[in-house]
Amino acid sequence: MMAWTINELNKIGTAEELQIASLRRDGTLRNPVTIWVVRLEDDLYVRSVNGRTGTWFRGTQTCHEGRIQAGGLEKDVTFVEETGPEINEQIDAAYRTKYHRYAASIINSIVNPGARSATIKLVPRSANTSSTS
Repeated sequence: MMAWTINELNKIGTAEELQIASLRRDGTLRNPVTIWVVRLEDDLYVRSVNGRTGTWFRGTQTCHEGRIQAGGLEKDVTFVEETGPEINEQIDAAYRTKYHRYAASIINSIVNPGARSATIKLVPRSANTSSTS
């Protein structure tokens, strides 16, 4: 399994937002959607504020692959569902820390049980990273 480089983790993990596009069955990418991303040690995570019914989240369940753009980087990724009380608490804390300047109601939309159920770990699929800047 591929691992993120320190440079990728730093650039993507500190980016305010991430563009995510999942792969369709025919191999084409869906339109990208802007979401929040957090870093937890050497992993990157995203969540759907609309939980498992969110359109972009449902798209990730088709082929479990796609592409992200953040921090001036573009990367093909695999979407791995991540669950469990301990990891979810750590991801909640990462969201609260990174996005602390937003209203509590906004933060609560990404740390509630519905959003937690739609937690995805982003895993790089190739060693090549494109720069988008």
